[in-house]
Amino acid sequence: MDADLTRRQILRGTAAGVGLATTSALAAPSPANAAQVGEYDVVVVGSGAAGMTAALTAAKRGLSVVVLEKAPTFGGSAARSGAGIWIPNNPVLLAAGVPDTPAKAAQYLAAVVGPDVPVARQEAFLRNGPAMISFVLANSPLRFRFMDGYSDYYPELPGGLPNGRSIEPDQFDGNLLGAELAHLNPPYLATPAGMVVFSADYKWLNLAAVNAKGAAVAAACLARGTAAAIAGQKPLTMGQSLAAGLRAGLLAANVPVWLNTPLVDLNIEAGAVTGVLVPQGLVRARRGVIVGTGGFEHNAGMRAQYQRQPISTDWTVGAKENTGDGIRAGQRAGAALDLMEDAWWGPAIPVPGDPYFCLAERTLPGGLLVNQAGQRFVNEAGPYSDVVHTMYDKNPAAPDIPAWLIVDQNYRNRYLFRDLLPLLPFPDSWYAAGAVFKASTIQGLGTQIGVPPAALKSTVDRFNGLARSGVDTDFHRGASAYDHYYTDPLVLPNSCLAPLWAPPYYALRIVPGDLGTKGGMRTDARARVLRPDGTVIPGLYAAGNASAAVMGHSYAGAGSTIGPAMTFGYIAANDV
Repeated sequence: MDADLTRRQILRGTAAGVGLATTSALAAPSPANAAQVGEYDVVVVGSGAAGMTAALTAAKRGLSVVVLEKAPTFGGSAARSGAGIWIPNNPVLLAAGVPDTPAKAAQYLAAVVGPDVPVARQEAFLRNGPAMISFVLANSPLRFRFMDGYSDYYPELPGGLPNGRSIEPDQFDGNLLGAELAHLNPPYLATPAGMVVFSADYKWLNLAAVNAKGAAVAAACLARGTAAAIAGQKPLTMGQSLAAGLRAGLLAANVPVWLNTPLVDLNIEAGAVTGVLVPQGLVRARRGVIVGTGGFEHNAGMRAQYQRQPISTDWTVGAKENTGDGIRAGQRAGAALDLMEDAWWGPAIPVPGDPYFCLAERTLPGGLLVNQAGQRFVNEAGPYSDVVHTMYDKNPAAPDIPAWLIVDQNYRNRYLFRDLLPLLPFPDSWYAAGAVFKASTIQGLGTQIGVPPAALKSTVDRFNGLARSGVDTDFHRGASAYDHYYTDPLVLPNSCLAPLWAPPYYALRIVPGDLGTKGGMRTDARARVLRPDGTVIPGLYAAGNASAAVMGHSYAGAGSTIGPAMTFGYIAANDV
């Protein structure tokens, strides 16, 4: 929000105070006297993956559309992300020869989601997802790549695919955006200078120092970067490519995106949503409003109200503008809310600046997670959302927030850690922040982090024995194909497991991080927002993290956030 705009609390409806302990709305005219500053068939709020897909879809239907964006940049959390997209049976997958079928996908999604999400919504996602990808391919310069080998997160369930269903954006030349490129939200982690890196490369770059394929992938990333530089391109991948490609589609369709224009409230007339109040006045919607404002991960008041403790807005990597504005406006309009206690969780290290969301680091052989009693408590290589669910479930009885990732020097000698090359020391700032500790013995490490030294030594000794045998009888690390994605194939007999033996030893603080919250407005199979009694709020749609996730409390595969967000944005725009 702009600092120079006057702030005041807007109190409307029975839920007016939600989140206002920490976030107040921007001043704006009341609905009765608001000056109209625009009128369109469709008003889209939020310029992330959900919002831009919705806007592009509505525009290609011949409707007039505007996108309202709170931030001074477009792209939201999608632009910061790795931009995996989980859409079964999409044309990119089928062209790559993936043996998917609608029956397999429906069976798998039902097994993953369970009864938390109505079957009609699951079916709408599966039916419309492939059409959405085809639409984006036809109406934007975006192209996609199959993330070959990135397993579904539960591939052993009926319909699961060990080779995965995830796709990601292909390389995009930022020059196609012209001056608008300067308004693209920056990535969460910058790509190394001179390289063009895809999400699917990340697993191999971690292994570049010890694996021939890893070294070859690193060389290919450098070669792509060199070729792009010679061609005068500004190469973008991952979330940067996704957001830029969708924005290019909007530019070609003449869809305006108003930056620095936060939603203050929804305009309601005769029980229907007819527009959006912004600081400048009223933007009227003749046919409907589609809310794609993201979650509430940066609203401390809402997190304290709805989610388990301990929780912190400092542990999320979601866009800083995501403070639940759309969710609260929808609630004031009468919307029911679901899944507010949940998020797209993942273990994170609270390093200075943005926290570091751990993917490969907790999975690579030679590391283990322990609680404050010095004991293992989870399969470290399991789906990242499951690890944090376990942290919260077990924390009351056996505190594990924070938990500790224990690794040795052999681990550091072999593998990339975040963007730190093997052998390089952890930054001094990490030590100063209490994010990492180092000691010459396991017992000494336990003393430093406040964990019983003898218990930690016993746990590491037992873990080492399991690692040598290759069978984790305690937590079954390596039993799932998914467990082996971010691992070292040269480590045998289990690529997930290796003993810790080389001092010094390191402990990294692990907290419940997230990519964003996943609770929000309850919607139906047409992305229409529902009241608690199941009736539809006329004129109001929601997609992405402003709506309750079609994944329920689970996570089907890489891209289970962005894939449904784009799909339900597409559904909403075709229904409005």
